[in-house]
Amino acid sequence: MKKLMIVLGVALFTMASCSKDYTCKCTVTDAGVEVGSTSSTLTGKKKDVTAACDANDSTVGSLSTNCEIQ
Repeated sequence: MKKLMIVLGVALFTMASCSKDYTCKCTVTDAGVEVGSTSSTLTGKKKDVTAACDANDSTVGSLSTNCEIQ
């Protein structure tokens, strides 16, 4: 019984690190005023999804795009 509990514990821990769905929300601002936003669903581990979402950050002139995981 003790071995079964250990195996179940390891299985639960393994399942917790599986891929999940996250929402990446990008907000576009022009000189500090929000002019629009978009959202997309990304699937993966949190650190990988966060890096992919943050890669969409950009600034062109006074337009700025800031993306964050929700």
